[in-house]
Amino acid sequence: QVQLVGSGGGLVQTGGSLRLSCAASGRTFSRDVMGWFRQAPGKEREFVAAISWSRDRAYYTDSVKGRFTISRDNAENTVYLQMNSLKPDDTAVYYCAAGQPTRWDYAYEYNYWGQGTQVTVSS
Repeated sequence: QVQLVGSGGGLVQTGGSLRLSCAASGRTFSRDVMGWFRQAPGKEREFVAAISWSRDRAYYTDSVKGRFTISRDNAENTVYLQMNSLKPDDTAVYYCAAGQPTRWDYAYEYNYWGQGTQVTVSS
């Protein structure tokens, strides 16, 4: 059974940091793009970041560039999202995803999804 299990969310003050993890199991994801999406209350799910299977390319939505860093450990089938300088606008449920999308931000082209982890940034 293929599973993505996200963790690391929590409550943090503005300017703080969190590191999200997503452990994949059930098959190897070493050839898949791994990504993070988020969904705030009342809003649609939006793309945050993604990384290629070879780790030589990463892509970020403009609002997190310079603050968030995505990385992955293929040996451990795990993807990470280091989030620094957090803002209240970053408050959302964060989802990890895996697949072979034709575009990094095409959520519908990711085949596997984690259950989501809540990130809350207080002002």
